[in-house]
Amino acid sequence: MQDIIELARHFLKRHCRRYGKQIEGFDAGAERALMGHSWPGNVRELSHAVERGVLMGRGKMLEARDLGLQSAGGEAPRLEEMGIEEVERFLIRKTLERCDGNARKAAEALGLSRSAFYRRLERYKL
Repeated sequence: MQDIIELARHFLKRHCRRYGKQIEGFDAGAERALMGHSWPGNVRELSHAVERGVLMGRGKMLEARDLGLQSAGGEAPRLEEMGIEEVERFLIRKTLERCDGNARKAAEALGLSRSAFYRRLERYKL
């Protein structure tokens, strides 16, 4: 099971580089969530969870809630079960929430130009 944490750290570095984020690692709760998850999607699911964490994380350390593995109300939406448009809409909505509705900050966090971001807002009626 320690392999999960090592793989997650590998994916964290990769996704931080991709999105230009500086996240140092996982807090204890995130590590517990990673270790406690059954990983039916195996390595690909782990990569998606860490990528989601990089996109949704607000601090220097990823928290369990950033990974989207479970929510207080049960299972969180699973990226691998969603279509690409559903994933994009979900990430845009969540990023807007985390940026307190600031579209400029949300676009920047997602690596989108403002015009591309606004086109997506219009497409998804957000």
